[in-house]
Amino acid sequence: MQYIAFDSHKRYNLASVEDHVSGGIFDRRIEHERGALAEFLGSCEPGSPVAVETIGNWYWIIDEIETAGMKPQLVHARKAKMMMASSKKTDKLDAHGMNRLQRVGTLPTVWIPDGALRDRRELFRTRMTLTRQRVSTKNRIHATLAKYGIRIEDTSDVFNKKGRSAIEEALCLLPTHTLFAMQILLSELDELETKIVAFEERIVATFSETEEIKLLRTIPGIGAILSEVIASEIGDISRFASPARLASYAGTTPSVHASGGRYRYGRAPADTNHYLKWSYAEAANTIMRVRRRLKYHHVADLYDRIRSRKGHSIAIGAVSRHLAEATWSILTKGEPYREPARKKEAVSSTNG
Repeated sequence: MQYIAFDSHKRYNLASVEDHVSGGIFDRRIEHERGALAEFLGSCEPGSPVAVETIGNWYWIIDEIETAGMKPQLVHARKAKMMMASSKKTDKLDAHGMNRLQRVGTLPTVWIPDGALRDRRELFRTRMTLTRQRVSTKNRIHATLAKYGIRIEDTSDVFNKKGRSAIEEALCLLPTHTLFAMQILLSELDELETKIVAFEERIVATFSETEEIKLLRTIPGIGAILSEVIASEIGDISRFASPARLASYAGTTPSVHASGGRYRYGRAPADTNHYLKWSYAEAANTIMRVRRRLKYHHVADLYDRIRSRKGHSIAIGAVSRHLAEATWSILTKGEPYREPARKKEAVSSTNG
């Protein structure tokens, strides 16, 4: 068997091949052309593991490795760098370091979804990009109206049918160039809405309602689209050993610095699944908006209790974490979401 590592860049790969018997090392630069990596690997020992860092263009590299009959190993780049602990950095040193970690069995790897799932994920991920653009456009419209003291009354949402009519009527109050800008923004908003609807229709047509999806939809705040996103991003729930592991992967747990008995909490680490983090935040914000209808439900109480002490953002984070941990429980047990036992109820049952 050979150990193979690719230090990948935008236009080329630096391949390093290490023979486990002789210890010989062979390095080669391979320009990015479809088929080039598979051709190179064709001269290597079949079935050998190939380490690839988690860079932006790893999809097609994994496909080439699998086509060549090798075993792809997707490397957690940050952890690998820490484990290599080198003060110098070159393409060769990075590739040699990954092979060294492979040889001693400590290479930090991440799960590789199959090609079909990677393809389906683009529907959700592109839709998320469009929804962010929609929010940005709406914020710009809000700001423009506020600059000229225009308030849209008698509606909870400025962009519903009633609010949109009010905006159209107020356009005459704007100066010439600002009016032109607003008309373009409103047109862009309409186009984004059309595109988002098209993505949602394709998602519904593409995905079937599996038992996993049905279980996810029992969680408060999680509907048809978010359940599909969460299921696709999680993949195999068994790869998470505990609810805390899934919550951390989803970016719903803060970083912590503890020293001398003092604790300081910060933002979630950057190397988390941003799509899961967004999904749980969306669900938490939905709960926040309809919490009056969820009176006496744990998620609504959790939001109100923490918001009163620490503010909206931290409350949303706490609800997001609860939803992530609940996801692990229902998917692992195969049971619908159930309300957590209330402390008062637990005390009374104990006394009884």
